Amino acid sequence: MENQLLYILAAVLVLGVGAQWLSWRLRTPSILALLILGIVAGPVTGLLRPDEQFGDLLFPFISLGVALVLFEGGLTLRFRDLRGHGRTVTNLVSWGALLNWLLIAGGCVLLAGFTPYLALLFAALMVVTGPTVINPLLRTMRARADVSQVLRWEGILIDPVGALLAVLVFQYLVTGSQGFMVFGKSIAAGLGVGIAGAFSLGFALRRHWVPEYLANVVTLAWVVLVFAASDYTAHESGLLAVTVMGVLLGNMKDVDVSEILSFKESLSILVISVLFVVLGARVDPMDILATGWSGAAVLLVVLLARPVMVWACTLGAGYSWQQRALLAWVAPRGIVAAAVSSLFALRLADAGYADAVDLVPYTFLVIIATVVLQSITARPVTRALGLAEEEPNGMLIVGANRVARAIGDVLQRQGFRIKLADTSYEEVRAARMVGLETYFGDPVSSHADQYLERVGIGWLFAVSRRSRWNTLACMKFRSEFGPNRVFSLRTGEDRDASERERLSEDYQVPRMFSEDLSYEKFASLLAQGAELKVINLTESFDLDNWKQTTGNRLIPLFALGEGQKLRVCTQDEEPPLDPGSKLVALVWAAPD
Repeated sequence: MENQLLYILAAVLVLGVGAQWLSWRLRTPSILALLILGIVAGPVTGLLRPDEQFGDLLFPFISLGVALVLFEGGLTLRFRDLRGHGRTVTNLVSWGALLNWLLIAGGCVLLAGFTPYLALLFAALMVVTGPTVINPLLRTMRARADVSQVLRWEGILIDPVGALLAVLVFQYLVTGSQGFMVFGKSIAAGLGVGIAGAFSLGFALRRHWVPEYLANVVTLAWVVLVFAASDYTAHESGLLAVTVMGVLLGNMKDVDVSEILSFKESLSILVISVLFVVLGARVDPMDILATGWSGAAVLLVVLLARPVMVWACTLGAGYSWQQRALLAWVAPRGIVAAAVSSLFALRLADAGYADAVDLVPYTFLVIIATVVLQSITARPVTRALGLAEEEPNGMLIVGANRVARAIGDVLQRQGFRIKLADTSYEEVRAARMVGLETYFGDPVSSHADQYLERVGIGWLFAVSRRSRWNTLACMKFRSEFGPNRVFSLRTGEDRDASERERLSEDYQVPRMFSEDLSYEKFASLLAQGAELKVINLTESFDLDNWKQTTGNRLIPLFALGEGQKLRVCTQDEEPPLDPGSKLVALVWAAPD
């Protein structure tokens, strides 16, 4: 029996990670592949039977998994982000979320015959979209920035807000029947233990009482401790405690949670991969089909409540009806809804709410329907509404060093959107000081998949000092931007690498600029006074005339043709410099 459980756990882990990889390759939300694999492994084939095979471990496993997901979601909520992205986003994730909740709850009671308590809990779960389902859609639909930015930030910020609302509703259901005193005690315990957990851990991290190599595992242990302590203090208050703890810890001054967040994201991916295969195995497709006309009514309510809420939240914001229509259409439900609904259904059934088992099939029906429907229609709808962005001509530059800043600055002054990404805060800060848009983090990480906004960006220039990082970034973005829009600058590591260490042709990318211009030489020339200049070429004044007139030396970097058409100069190709075009070059004075 022990060996059988080992094999089951290994199979679940492999299936979950395999589904994540498949979703990455197909650029689809991972939740869909995870649920389908779980349903196939469970009810369809009978190979995975979680209730029978995991026994008493199933309930604590799901509880801890959901707690970690909610903590990670709370950790990503920054109050400054809520304030910094426009009134529309703030409306959508505050009173707009409450309006959506009430509309869905009322519709489910009137049209689908839900009991009020089930409708309120189900509606709270339907408020949440989330970056794991929104971001793949944004990359597919490629809408204009004024719409995609709203959808992206709503997805990021609504996760913890919706989860907290659902936890509060659940808290009332499991304690409200026993009186408001019990409900108040449960809320007080969740808030109190969550606040205490956040400030105690924050105090320890701020004072450097925890070494860096232990910070991640100490945080994990602290989250589990807070969850268990709150649940012991007041039954069913643990989820509220970890959500509050995550929100407070993520907004503390002088507490760097970037490394913790990176670890939690990796852990969350692993937890979600396993959790959703197990949850999918507990969902019988016949139960979803059995919802029948009631399920159709619920889906209709969810789809129709969104336009009303979007219309109300965008009043006076200057949006056209096309923009409102696209904002109203794109709202797939995802990870939080599926995980929390499964856990709450189990808990409420044990608490005496017999019809709580209906929560799962209705939730999974909406998840599958919205993800599939909107994945198929998002791009055509965007085009039909005239909101598809033009050919993305912005640049993502890996590295925020002096060379990257010089390239980014000259291209930004020519009207291109530039974003620099680096893991060095000092370099990122220097880039921000000269007015360049930045991303602080690793562009190859899972965090970047969710939070590195790439609307309007269609080129990658890898110009960091680290050759292997450049290569990884190029390999990651080659499938998204295309092989002819991904370039890397040589470094000293490339020149010094032995034949054994050189990359095979399958992993090589075009090199930027001339063969003898490495990162080190580029940086050295800049330090000696070289500049990046834009040379306007005409019929009567070509490049040779410019050289004779100025007496300067130069290395061609980019050619800008009609309509801002960009060409990168490489060792194999130097674009033709027709009259009317511009040349971006590294220029320095010739020695006397």
